[in-house]
Amino acid sequence: MEKLYEAEVTTVAGRNGHAKSSDGLLDVDIRFPKELGGAGGATNPEQLFAAAWSACFGTSLTVAASAQKLKIGEVSVTAKIAVLLIDGAYVLGAQLLIRIQGVEQSVAEGLVEATKSICSYSKATKGNIETIYEVVTA
Repeated sequence: MEKLYEAEVTTVAGRNGHAKSSDGLLDVDIRFPKELGGAGGATNPEQLFAAAWSACFGTSLTVAASAQKLKIGEVSVTAKIAVLLIDGAYVLGAQLLIRIQGVEQSVAEGLVEATKSICSYSKATKGNIETIYEVVTA
């Protein structure tokens, strides 16, 4: 195994605290959202996770298209991360809305299937988080 990159972030005071990366590029307050009984007014772990997964999936999709020698238009990925309560336990649920311009629906769906095996977040969450992938072409 070869380590290509490692992010380092320290969080103080958990969900009502502050997170800062070792390089200083990430420096944010974290708060429980109002929907979970918190004060809101700052980002939360679910938003950060949604941003990371949607960015990774979008880039991985372009890699999948390139590997298949497909020319595609603009790609956008909207990730929704939900906090769920199931049988008294907190779990995460996810929905990814993938918009791909310039290809037929069936081609886009095939690209998304290929991307699931490329995106490190999709691979890491497979079987751990129930995820819905929705594909839209423009």
